[in-house]
Amino acid sequence: MNTQSLLRLAELFASHRGLQLSTVSTYAAKDGKFFRSLREGAGCTLRKAQSVVAYFDLNWPADLAWPREVPRPRSPKKKEAA
Repeated sequence: MNTQSLLRLAELFASHRGLQLSTVSTYAAKDGKFFRSLREGAGCTLRKAQSVVAYFDLNWPADLAWPREVPRPRSPKKKEAA
């Protein structure tokens, strides 16, 4: 997982849901400036990246294809629900 992958997920999610990136940032990272900071060159910990991707995995819209270039985790919670 890299910065571009996190930004790609966030931008697709925001666009599809009609949300501002800062709103998605608040939901996914609990920090309204997280994605803006990434875009401006900041980094994040592996734990934070995993947490953000897990949020997207659990909340990804069924009618939106997950981007092929971004590996999708398989959440244990999602498996249990299936």
